[in-house]
This record gives sequence, structure tokens and C-alpha cells, in this order.
Amino acid sequence: MAPIYDCSVDSELLTGMRLARGAIGRGELVVIPTDTVYGVAADAFSPAAVQRLLDAKGRGRQSPPPVLVPGIPTLAALAEHVPAEVDALVQEFWPGGLTIVLPAAPSLVWDLGETKGTVALRMPQDRIALEILSETGPLAVSSANLTGRPAARTAAEAEAMLGESVSVYLDGGEAGTAYERVEGKDSSSTIVDATALAAGAGKLRILRHGVITAEQLRAVVGDALADDDGEQAAADDAEAVADTAADT
Repeated sequence: MAPIYDCSVDSELLTGMRLARGAIGRGELVVIPTDTVYGVAADAFSPAAVQRLLDAKGRGRQSPPPVLVPGIPTLAALAEHVPAEVDALVQEFWPGGLTIVLPAAPSLVWDLGETKGTVALRMPQDRIALEILSETGPLAVSSANLTGRPAARTAAEAEAMLGESVSVYLDGGEAGTAYERVEGKDSSSTIVDATALAAGAGKLRILRHGVITAEQLRAVVGDALADDDGEQAAADDAEAVADTAADT
């Protein structure tokens, strides 16, 4: 049975963080808390590690994991172009529960799956996740659950689903407590597609409604956010991009 380290205990936190860093460096999987749900993390620049993540979840390459980053400056390094509206959103909601889908920088040497040239990026608001990210750099992170099962909100729930496929579990308490929990509402991050905006061909589109509401987004970017029922011409592209954004 893979160990679970209680990060509220200093000795276990230090041991768990050290072992988690080592596991990621070896291309293994680690479960970490985020501000929304628990995530299973892998080295984003190791194709073998990313494939191990997809296999652990029972997920195909058509559903690439998003990438968690340690800070806002990393956004410009991983995305080909960051529109002003996206910069305004991350200044307002990062760290936090907002995932942004953008065209990936063409210089990136990685294989996250069938991304269609995009990358889904988020900076989480969780001290444990951010400390890991500050030492490892960007990580491919998907929700710590089997595909088709509810996202884990505790390390124990994640371990019950992923078991020995994960080397280290970091227990940071219940995830998602910073956000209002509404019955029937997705407790994962809100996903916004900015690819059309970056290309100068459309507006921001919400691909998944999560912990950040459309009203909060519109308060920052105004009419740059498309109505949920508008701009049908871009729907097929948005649906394709949604495959790149998993579920943290």
C-alpha cells in the first residue's frame, strides 16, 4: 500500500514532500491536494510519466491533463500568446480555481497527449501544491480519481481509487473548502477557452462551469466573454479544445 503522509504533522510533511519530489523526478505519480479537488501529478516534460498518469486514471490520449504552474510568470513561458483579457483574469483569480486553455508555445518539448496544439494552465491556491510546484516546475495534474468516478476530495478517497499506481499521497485535509459547495455544481476549476481570443478570431468561452462563476469572469473581462448560448460557429472548436482540459 502506498504511503499517505499527513501534512498537518511537521515530520510527515517534511518526509512526504521529500519523497514526493523524488518520485516525480523518477517519473512516478504523486497525489497532492489542490484548492478544488485532489490531483494526481506527473512530470509534464516526461512523456512516460504523463502516459502513466493517463493509464492510472483509465484515460486515453484524447484527454490530455492540464498543467499546474507555480506562478503567473510561467504562463507566458508555456503559452504562445497571452491576451490582455487573460492576463486580467489570472491577476484576479490566480492562484485559484480558474483553468485557461491557450495555444501552447511551439518551443515546448513535451507530449501531454492529443492537445491539438493547446495547453490548459492553472495556478492552484494550496500551499502544499505550490511548494511542490516551486521545486519541480510545471506538473501535469488531473483529478485523483478513476475516469467516470467523482473527483477525490480527500487523500483517502484518492488512494481508494488509484492505489499502488501512485507512489506518494500527500494529505492536506479536505480539498475545496475555500469555495462554496453547491449541490449539483462542479467543485473543480472553471475552464475558459482563450484560443479564439488569442488568435483574434473570437471571444473567451466557458468550457466548464466550476468554482469561479460566469458573473465573476464577466466582471473582469466584460463583453470579451461569450454568452453561453452565443457564437455557435465556434462551438466545434470549443468542444475539441475541451478534450485538452481535464478535471482539476
